[in-house]
Amino acid sequence: MILHTFPAGPLGTNAYLFACPKTKIAAVVDPASGSCSPILEKALELDLSIKKILLTHTHWDHIADAHLLTKKTGAEIYVHPLDVENLKKPGTDKIPLFIPIHGVEPDHFIDEGERIFVGEVAVEVIHTPGHSPGGVCFYLREEKILFSGDTLFEGSIGTLSLATAQPQRMWGSLEKLAVLPPDTRVFPGHGGDTTIGKEHWLKRAREIFE
Repeated sequence: MILHTFPAGPLGTNAYLFACPKTKIAAVVDPASGSCSPILEKALELDLSIKKILLTHTHWDHIADAHLLTKKTGAEIYVHPLDVENLKKPGTDKIPLFIPIHGVEPDHFIDEGERIFVGEVAVEVIHTPGHSPGGVCFYLREEKILFSGDTLFEGSIGTLSLATAQPQRMWGSLEKLAVLPPDTRVFPGHGGDTTIGKEHWLKRAREIFE
């Protein structure tokens, strides 16, 4: 599968461009501030057509270029309904904005178990509240890839101290990820990639982080 990572913005947020190699249909996960231009350049270089923008959650650093990217490409935006208000009006989650963020209307609401197709690549939605109410991970079962947003990082989890965090829901979310195949490659919202197998502490997350 075609996959490229674009760390961007003041918090080094990972935006991802992935595509079906057969159809050249592409999607972007979490278009961070400043990621739009390099993503479009890479898509042009590889002759990809960006059709979808998939949001793991709507904290400002993960949605900053969503408005610009959808204007440039016509790509449709997919988000969980519990996080939609901050997409429409950034800052409603009471997290200070480091930069001005243009709100945007979603095209599709997503939830647990839904399948989204990017060309012939199937993307499964796993609802993982905790860091935010509408946080999700995107699981590409056949490709053994998980886009984990700010639910899971290498050796850590997303902060639970934010105004909209739901700490008691995080543990169940991590348990969902713990049962994925150990060779599943994890691409998080910040930092380097890892695998489910390397994060062997997942089933003990509550006792470690609570």
